[in-house]
Amino acid sequence: MADGTAEADTFPKLLIRNAQVRGLRPAIRHKDFGIWQTWTWAQVLDEVLAFSVGLDELGLRRGDKFAVIGANRPRLYWAMCAGQALGAVPVPVYADSVADEMAYVLDHAEATLAVVEDQEQFDKVLAVSERLPKLLQVFYDEPRGLRDYDHARLKSIDEVQRIGRQALAADAGRRARWQQSVAQGKGSDLSVMLYTSGTTGRAKGVMLTYDNVLISAQNGNTYDRLGESEEVIAYLPLAWIGDHIFSYAQSYVAGYCVNCPETGETVVEDRREIGTTYAFAPPRVYENLLTTTMVRMEDASAIKRRMFHYFIGVARRWGEKILNGEKVPLHARLLYGLGDFLVYAPLKNRFGLSRIRVSYTAGEAIGPEIFSFFRALGINLKQLYGQTEASVYIAAQPDGESFPDTVGKPNQDVEIRIAENGEVLFRSPGVFVGYYKDPEKTAETKTPDGWVHTGDAGFIDPKTGHLKIIDRAKDVGRLIDGTLFAPKYIENKLKFFPNIREAVAFGDKRDFVTAMINIDIVAVGSWAERNNVVYGSYQELAANPRVYEMIERHIEEVNRALVEEGVMAGAQIKRFLVLHKELDADDGELTRTMKVRRGLIGERYAPLIKALYEGATEAAIATEVTFEDGRKGTISARLKIRDVKVAPVAAALEKAA
Repeated sequence: MADGTAEADTFPKLLIRNAQVRGLRPAIRHKDFGIWQTWTWAQVLDEVLAFSVGLDELGLRRGDKFAVIGANRPRLYWAMCAGQALGAVPVPVYADSVADEMAYVLDHAEATLAVVEDQEQFDKVLAVSERLPKLLQVFYDEPRGLRDYDHARLKSIDEVQRIGRQALAADAGRRARWQQSVAQGKGSDLSVMLYTSGTTGRAKGVMLTYDNVLISAQNGNTYDRLGESEEVIAYLPLAWIGDHIFSYAQSYVAGYCVNCPETGETVVEDRREIGTTYAFAPPRVYENLLTTTMVRMEDASAIKRRMFHYFIGVARRWGEKILNGEKVPLHARLLYGLGDFLVYAPLKNRFGLSRIRVSYTAGEAIGPEIFSFFRALGINLKQLYGQTEASVYIAAQPDGESFPDTVGKPNQDVEIRIAENGEVLFRSPGVFVGYYKDPEKTAETKTPDGWVHTGDAGFIDPKTGHLKIIDRAKDVGRLIDGTLFAPKYIENKLKFFPNIREAVAFGDKRDFVTAMINIDIVAVGSWAERNNVVYGSYQELAANPRVYEMIERHIEEVNRALVEEGVMAGAQIKRFLVLHKELDADDGELTRTMKVRRGLIGERYAPLIKALYEGATEAAIATEVTFEDGRKGTISARLKIRDVKVAPVAAALEKAA
């Protein structure tokens, strides 16, 4: 074909194909000022064409890297495709990155231009511009607040597209030359560079080809039978591989519509209006939905509370069996149907999940109670295991095989093996090319024959054939007495309680296990209101003796559960404290994907860890915090430390033996 789409192996080729075969179907929507704006595939092609030609006129060249910074907005997605049409490589950056983090990525990637959402993002780029000599131009989407800035190197996306349209109008052969540029692209070309979350140090630039991304997207679509009629809401960070696959790659491959919410705060309502059919969310989103629901039900009338809890009980007993197509008694099916009319359907509608066909969660372990709750409502919630280096897909749960303690079977064309030390390795079409400008790290992670070290410890469950993840391999340790210590496993058990938002466990090469806890301000705040507990700040609520008693009960329950694990019975938590502040990505304590940075926390909170192990009953700490405007301050506190009752382990050890 003259347009170069005989083999649609790049995003621009797929865009041209979609405009030809489904040009009138909606491709993307954006809710702005309360109104959904819709663009068809044909219209998106026109927008991207003008954008791409404008970028070409302004000097973007094949092989250049360009940054894309902001929330989920149509023109930021178009920017990626517009640059790819010229052979340039997009480098999405986390929108909530502080200026220093952004400077590192832009400098390391050698970005020559940046496409930003608004004034906030431009201000961060401007603040570090002296450290970015290769960054020559910045283009913005939202003009509010930018009128009085120096526009020598700053242009609106509207202006870039205007330049492109003028060039197309003035030269009859301009479109054909653009199509030739698209045709030059091939599946083996570098498609995108996504930076890791940097759990253990500086973020690494993961280089992915079109083949990596698009074959993985196609396999994912086939696995879940996704077609052009799906509706997806795009709210995850642009810089995260999950969004790049679910909201960009799979959409271009299948031709389905992606919906950009008005703001991050309106995602649930916007999802409700759209009627999402295919969704992804990390466990924290499902936890928050359930926590909010339970908090609101406590304020409902007594009759509504009783009805809610009764039918939720019915759902927990029969819901998953009905979802899996198992045989259930007629009376149970009728009772479940009544519960659906009175409780489940209104609840799913409130969540915006009434039309959901496939829903995934990944990134962290999800609590069994939370997982079962949503499946009991009739929502096909499944677990997925993936990495940036895999173009997402490593393992996923097939329909009808969803278990709260597994992450599924190998995805299509994916091989998984377990190393002698328990580390999970995989090989697939999605395996990354390497880390940008870091051949040593690449060689450490990727073997010459294409196997990738995930860094996670796990095993294949012989009963189900599903993969189970225990913890990060480097984090799995031993207590002094030889007891297995898997901190993430323990932390996830703690986070199954709605009152606990985050937890960090310590114990490797020590006599016993301790934990630092972050309370969930929504759940605990609601409890405080119902129980007449007065507080004026997060710090004050966290230090309340009754809150400590509540957390102590949760930890004792976790200890009893660990006894059931046999080999983990000796890793019960003996001492804990409740932190005076939330662990925060802006303070470097969490990654941008909300994973704990253990090394940094171990250094920053060393006085607290020391006190936990020296038998102290309280400890003082002064912690530096970063405010939203970039200023820094200090929060000081004197934290109480409590001992926790541990369950007898003799019987458990006998059982394990």
